[in-house]
Amino acid sequence: MLGLKAGMLLLLLLWTAQGRAVPGDSSPAWTQCQQLSQKLCTLAWSAHPLMGHMELLREEGDEETSSDDVPRIQCEDGCDPQGLRDNTQFCLQRIRQGLVFYEKLLGSDIFTGEPALLPDGPVGQLHASLLGLSQLLQPEGHHQETPQTPSLHPSQPWQRLLLRFKILRSLQAFLAVAARVFAHGAATLSP
Repeated sequence: MLGLKAGMLLLLLLWTAQGRAVPGDSSPAWTQCQQLSQKLCTLAWSAHPLMGHMELLREEGDEETSSDDVPRIQCEDGCDPQGLRDNTQFCLQRIRQGLVFYEKLLGSDIFTGEPALLPDGPVGQLHASLLGLSQLLQPEGHHQETPQTPSLHPSQPWQRLLLRFKILRSLQAFLAVAARVFAHGAATLSP
């Protein structure tokens, strides 16, 4: 089963590497983005149980990634149906910023050192898929990094389980909204 997932991921990444979905200012390959975002949602949910079950009470400040630092897709990002009809670029840029943000978090020391977190495990596949979709959304000729990057300090081993849980939970919410955007785009904005 794991080999099949890795093979599917490799095919999907090769498919996206053939060309960018957002050339210049045009629209993305909505169906391709929809399929990859749905795969990301599945991977995010499959990676989450590996982190264990935790009941968290209201969280006071978090020294690693505060809720202000975590990217969210909000009303003013233009990801609603009307905003997408008017101009998709701002929404797609916001989604790409979030993907790059979470890709960097998944590549940090918070997600290293355990067998479930190895490159062929669920978190490794999630990391590679985030990179694939963010590259798919990268406009041709723009190879700059996004300005919003996580401000990480080296984490202590005792912090990592909680941080993984919180990051994966935030990522699930972000990916759910992104998947809805791509589903809407595939249904209504594809040529």
